Amino acid sequence: MTLTTHTPWRRQDWDAIIVDLDGTMVDTLGDFVQALQRMLGDLPEPYASYVLDKDLVERCVGKGSEHLIKSVLAHIQPAPAAMENVALYESAWASYQRHYPAVNGRFSAVYPGVVAGLDAWYRAGLPLVCVTNKPTTFARALLADKGLASYFGLVVGGDAVARKKPDPMPLLHACEQLGVQPARTLMVGDSSNDAQAARAAGCPVLLVSYGYNHGEPIRAVDADAYVDSLAELQFA
Repeated sequence: MTLTTHTPWRRQDWDAIIVDLDGTMVDTLGDFVQALQRMLGDLPEPYASYVLDKDLVERCVGKGSEHLIKSVLAHIQPAPAAMENVALYESAWASYQRHYPAVNGRFSAVYPGVVAGLDAWYRAGLPLVCVTNKPTTFARALLADKGLASYFGLVVGGDAVARKKPDPMPLLHACEQLGVQPARTLMVGDSSNDAQAARAAGCPVLLVSYGYNHGEPIRAVDADAYVDSLAELQFA
């Protein structure tokens, strides 16, 4: 199916829309930085006194909490001894899980155009599902905090299935739950993770120009269309 960004898409061509959360609907970078900084404060030196760089966190976001925590730890002190690494990671993971609920949504904001886009899609009668690598409990709480929960009949978090994006499993699971075909289900995201998962699942993919793409230009990612705002995606 050929997609164009700036003209209305035909509603009859689509059965559902899958929407990513972090970097696509909500700018959550501040939440991640706060939770990680508090986590580091619970660890021994040199981690406890390390001041996180926001750009580092942005490059590491998008592949799940495990990848995020391990990437930050490795950046601060590369290649520690194997046993120490396991113990350190387990301590960091437990700390992160304690701190994240306290900051979830407090240091984040809904991107401009998101509500207008979701409203238009919802009025068009398109079922919407949020598929994110964020744990389901955190995702649901964030959507509720930002007033977006009512748009989504289904939320598939990073702990809902065995593998996370860029694996296609979460998208295929969402399509199965909705009873729709991947080829008629649009994936809307902000990164190569979303695009790779969509391609592998057989879903067309649209990417936003903002968000977190591991420090790489988003238009270099293979996608069917790009938008600067979700409000640009209209259905005739």
